[in-house]
Amino acid sequence: MADPTDEPRPEETEEDGGGPVKTFLEHLEDLRWMLIKSGAALLVGMIVCLYATHQVVSILKRPLQHAALIQVGHTQKALVRLGTNTLATLEPPTNRIGPLDLGTNRLVIIQIEPFESGTNILVSLRVDLNPPPEEVLASATDLVYFDPAAPFLSSLHLAFFAGILLAAPFIIYFVAQFVLPALKIKEKKYVLRAFGVGVGLFLVGVCFCYFFVLARALKFAELFALWMGVKVPVWRAETYFSFVTKFMLGMGLGFELPVVLLALVKIGILDYQKLKAMRRYMVVINLILGALLTTPEIFTQVVMAIVLQMLYEVSVGIAWYWERKEKKRAAEAGLSDDEARSSPENGGS
Repeated sequence: MADPTDEPRPEETEEDGGGPVKTFLEHLEDLRWMLIKSGAALLVGMIVCLYATHQVVSILKRPLQHAALIQVGHTQKALVRLGTNTLATLEPPTNRIGPLDLGTNRLVIIQIEPFESGTNILVSLRVDLNPPPEEVLASATDLVYFDPAAPFLSSLHLAFFAGILLAAPFIIYFVAQFVLPALKIKEKKYVLRAFGVGVGLFLVGVCFCYFFVLARALKFAELFALWMGVKVPVWRAETYFSFVTKFMLGMGLGFELPVVLLALVKIGILDYQKLKAMRRYMVVINLILGALLTTPEIFTQVVMAIVLQMLYEVSVGIAWYWERKEKKRAAEAGLSDDEARSSPENGGS
């Protein structure tokens, strides 16, 4: 008769919670299929995004168009048009060109209108001081290609990054199928919680970059070029797309800082006092991360460093709250601080 003490207790079974024991070759086979399914999902996503390249480009050009709406100082642009064709783009030093009053808006349109007078064809000039918003968006800096192969290579580049975004839910599901069965129930709980927070912060970082920072960064780059005495009528398309995608990806990764710091707090490597003492060093580290995670342009690097420092301060505040909660629980239970940290409620063993 089997000894009842040999049977696993319910709490031990729940604590283990891992999948079936497999050999090394079986794990390799699971890894191979995970890579195959993830690669297939990425390939399908790339094909879909390659077919929708026009829509992807329209999305990425939106910050460039909205940069045209940002007015800094008294800079003014005048478009000289004949019908719907733009003949010239002027940047007058004052708001008058001869008898023409250009007003104070950033963009005005000088419309050339031919008319007949007897046997003569004359022209008149009409100034549109309040062009519609779509005209302002259309006046944004243009994107051009200078290499015959650049459009195709650029479309592949865009399809790759957009395909990763499109296939990300499927890739994450396949990776989870491979990793989660090997984790204990408590480990799964913390991994899933950290993953959910991490995905949310990544999306917040990308949206913050796309809707708030990118247009201002592009405007800063244009103004800096004008300050140098160089006009910016066009940007290289492949350089612009690389700038936008890398900046959004870097901002999204930067927003993962609280997840990393708080995970280190949970496992006991860091605590509130250590994070507080590291504050002065984190200013320098965040400036370095701002340079590494963004493009070589001072505005984006400073913005990234400021955001990282704010996220660091949030992490310090959360660590303080956790430590205060642990001390309160320890005081109620009559435990020491180390015993409170290692209690099951705090993830200890």
